Amino acid sequence: MSKILITGGSGTVGTRLTALLLQKGYEVAHLSRSDKNTTPNVKNYVWDIKKGYIQPEAFENLDYIVHLAGAGVADERWTDARKKDILESRTLSTQLLHKYLTETKTPLKAFISASAIGIYGFDTGNQLLTEESPISTQFLADVVKKWEEEVQKIVSNGIRVAKLRIGIVLSDKGGALVEMAKPVRLFAGAALGTGKQCLSWIHVDDLCKIFIFAIENNNISGEYNAVGVSATTNEILTKAIAKALDKPLFLPNVPAFALNLLLGEMAGMILGGNNVSSEKIQKAGFKFDYTDLDIAIKNLLQ
Repeated sequence: MSKILITGGSGTVGTRLTALLLQKGYEVAHLSRSDKNTTPNVKNYVWDIKKGYIQPEAFENLDYIVHLAGAGVADERWTDARKKDILESRTLSTQLLHKYLTETKTPLKAFISASAIGIYGFDTGNQLLTEESPISTQFLADVVKKWEEEVQKIVSNGIRVAKLRIGIVLSDKGGALVEMAKPVRLFAGAALGTGKQCLSWIHVDDLCKIFIFAIENNNISGEYNAVGVSATTNEILTKAIAKALDKPLFLPNVPAFALNLLLGEMAGMILGGNNVSSEKIQKAGFKFDYTDLDIAIKNLLQ
């Protein structure tokens, strides 16, 4: 079976994707800062982005790369140093992979990279966005634009490249759902801002299956929105979480000014929203397992 190398394999998406690939019989390896094997049946290869080093054995008999690595955009307040980390963890890691693919002349079948719907900007209202929609000039949009530009250069090696623009990933292992569920469990749940902002969500299993779909289908190249079939709102998502956990919601919405004071520029990610279309990946033949928000939330939280 084909060998797949994953960057960011220990993250929320990478962990689940690894499990699903192993179930399908793929050989899976991770690029990691440590050579210690933490996942059964998965080989760890060492890389150091700042030093420009990747363990050469990682490219032996390699068929596919799934590139998920990147500093978390919501993990820390956006200082100038943090913004630099967010950008360079994506662009420099991609440049390094490209360099080694070129030097080792690896006949890779495909390079599948994460991207983000942040490329469209923080808040585009209810306007339905497609892969052809304008790119914003905001910070995160600029990060994603530069990231995708580096990924696209790998096409020059004769390698099929796909970029999956990921929305709000719902998982019970981390990310937005876990953070939103915490106050709800403590009877302190509340919608954020107006609560009306659009959220383009996707169940983590559907997202991982899109990555596998992109690996297994040679016609998948270019940009694809990796979001579910329909968006929701912050208020509806909060209510769905409370319903799944059988907890009441009685507090007023958290006001925008409080979030701005707490998070600074990063608050725009929470107070804004996007209504993003997944029609392109559906027309390519992908079928979603989770199209109903309540069912998706129950699956993850109960």
